[in-house]
Amino acid sequence: MTLNKPWADFLDELGGIARFATRFFAQVFRPRYEGAELLRQCFLIGNLSLPLVGLTSFIMGLVLTMQLRPSMVEYGVESQIPAMVAIAVVREIGPVIIALIFAGKIGSSIGAELGSMKVTEQIDAMEVSGTNPFKYLVVTRVLATTLMLPVLVLIGDSIMLFGSFIGVNIYTVTSFPLYISQAMDSLTFQEFLPAILKTFFFGFAVGIIGCYKGFHTSRGTEGVGRAANSAVVVSSVWIFILDLLAVQITDLLGYN
Repeated sequence: MTLNKPWADFLDELGGIARFATRFFAQVFRPRYEGAELLRQCFLIGNLSLPLVGLTSFIMGLVLTMQLRPSMVEYGVESQIPAMVAIAVVREIGPVIIALIFAGKIGSSIGAELGSMKVTEQIDAMEVSGTNPFKYLVVTRVLATTLMLPVLVLIGDSIMLFGSFIGVNIYTVTSFPLYISQAMDSLTFQEFLPAILKTFFFGFAVGIIGCYKGFHTSRGTEGVGRAANSAVVVSSVWIFILDLLAVQITDLLGYN
């Protein structure tokens, strides 16, 4: 049985990403450790993402509250808006929306940067000079995306709740301590744990796919653009797949 070309290409790329990830795990615990480069990448990735994450999170919290309010008022449960928003933001909206923003901003940046280095033969030059380009370029970036996305999600969730607080106060007057108390009373450790754990996998997917696309760029400058675009698309798809798996696993473990 012969697979048609789209399926063959899909399986070929899936196998390539799997081999690339296996190489990452083989290298990550092996000296030499690029600690300084890892810290630099964490700082750069956090700085690049934070303004967009903050703005989007604030707008999402504000809009979500304004959209929910008419229905909540109709059923006489307006006081439950902080709890409803907090649960939705922490469990699903915050991690997924911020991960998609992260994929668009950082995934494309990594794909374009490494793709440009590939087509200009900078990666080959690093190998000739005795530097391990995979360790220096890939391992540090994948670790940085894996570590920084959960931090950005925590910050983004907080900003979303603040945006929701502003949305509530457009119609009524509620103190910030009261709003936070109502929001936090609806949350438990079981709400936070799965939501934060899955963001590590989201961050890993963005990093590994962005690096894979950049490392396997061809066709000159045209290939760089294709690598950046493909990194965003594939990362976004994998975020949804991983989120679906996370929901199923947490349901089986009784966290939902």
